[in-house]
Amino acid sequence: MRIDSRKLILWLLAIICYPGMLSGSQPAESLNILFIAVDDLRPELGCYGNADIQSPNIDALAEKSLLFKRAYCQQAVCNPSRVSLLTGMRPDSTKVWDLVTQFRDVAPDLTTFPQHFKRNGYRALGYGKIFHNPWPDNVSWSEPHQWPRDAQLWSSEAKADLAAFKKQLRLDGRPERLINRLRARATEQVDLEDHEHIDGAIANQAIEALRQLANQDPPFFLAAGFVRPHLPFVVPQKYWDIYDRNRIPLAENAAPPQDAPAYAMNTMYELRDYYDFLETPAPLEGALTQEQQRELKHGYYAAVSFVDAQIGRLLGELDRLQLRDKTVIVLWGDHGWKLGEHRSWCKQTNYEIDTRIPLLISVPQNHPLQTTGTQCDAIVESLDIFPTLCELAGLTCPEQLEGVSLVPLLQQNDVNWHNRAISQFPRHDGKRELMGYALRSERYRYIEWLDRNTCGTVATELYDHEHDPQENQNRSNENSHKQIVAEQSQLLWETIKRPEPGDLAKPEIQKQEVIPTRP
Repeated sequence: MRIDSRKLILWLLAIICYPGMLSGSQPAESLNILFIAVDDLRPELGCYGNADIQSPNIDALAEKSLLFKRAYCQQAVCNPSRVSLLTGMRPDSTKVWDLVTQFRDVAPDLTTFPQHFKRNGYRALGYGKIFHNPWPDNVSWSEPHQWPRDAQLWSSEAKADLAAFKKQLRLDGRPERLINRLRARATEQVDLEDHEHIDGAIANQAIEALRQLANQDPPFFLAAGFVRPHLPFVVPQKYWDIYDRNRIPLAENAAPPQDAPAYAMNTMYELRDYYDFLETPAPLEGALTQEQQRELKHGYYAAVSFVDAQIGRLLGELDRLQLRDKTVIVLWGDHGWKLGEHRSWCKQTNYEIDTRIPLLISVPQNHPLQTTGTQCDAIVESLDIFPTLCELAGLTCPEQLEGVSLVPLLQQNDVNWHNRAISQFPRHDGKRELMGYALRSERYRYIEWLDRNTCGTVATELYDHEHDPQENQNRSNENSHKQIVAEQSQLLWETIKRPEPGDLAKPEIQKQEVIPTRP
């Protein structure tokens, strides 16, 4: 690694001004932490090069941040991804691979990063969706988590339409199990003010917390988790009006990857939970109409712009209170989301489109590590955020962490970075349970599917990003790529421990008290 004399001087100043960064103790002037989580937000933003979407507030934050161009989640679905982020551990370590396992029931003694900051003297407050619903994990916070009261989503007309649809399904003899899971429309243009919507109300909660925290002595760890652009795409009319639906481009690679295992693709059950998309075919069986595709993509874009506005309100209040120069800001998306790519929608695969996430880290401009408007090509993971925040705050890391601090990248020196990320996803192939592990290296995405009982390999996938950045053709079965497959497999199991029989079994539950919250 080359040493830049100017950066060396800045780093020495950092040691003097922020001694805790090396000592592992809290610095004399502790930095606040503002952590912003956005559900289902893929890197579909102006700052990531998409000129079709309007995200001015996140783009403005990017101008004061280090933008990670290749950040990846550990599993492309809410609960496992968030548990990995918050504990700094991989799904195989947390034993959280699904939406129904509460991590405290499996490993009650794990430490989350808000909990760690609370233990080290921070005032830790969380609003909105940080942990997966319905588990707020109140032990992580200085005050119990509360969802906003009286916030709205669907209109009364949409709810009435759903009731009528369910009534007709019952008359038709459809199973009650199907009827009970149905929700109202997947998209709706509602006549609501921002603050009346759930995400506007979450922004209000976080803004009010900032006002209170500004007058208190302890440093704060404030987390705001926004629910949109998760389905349903129900946001105020004015955000729909930003876009001309007919000018929104549809996905270029509207076909599943060729020669990939059938089980590698998601089924899109999430979309079928909305009654107006109940009959949606799985990606291997058919496609949505172009009208449906444009409706969904328009809704996603409108939802992103709506949440961007709420983030702008929150950051504006941070500036008004003159807290920006004392606060590290992290913006993170929990996983990607398909918008017609591979003829699919939603998340829940091991592919690039689902595992790649937006990640911005902004340190105060007067901080020696400030990285205004820079971008980073290094491959990083969600579980790297926990150790990064610890180092920036001068806190010793818990021993459980499996990620690495990103501070060397914030220093902008030439770093010998490992440049690999691991994601995974469980699947069923008939009665056989599988676990797919994806290695994203500099050039390739390699996926190895294991039988969860025997842990033997049952299939592989290989995508060459130099020639196939959209991951349209699996090359793993071609003789010309056998050596590359062997090398990538070796690299995968050098990066993480290969599971052994029994390691992927469903965990025993150590039941903890769960305080239900609003979904």
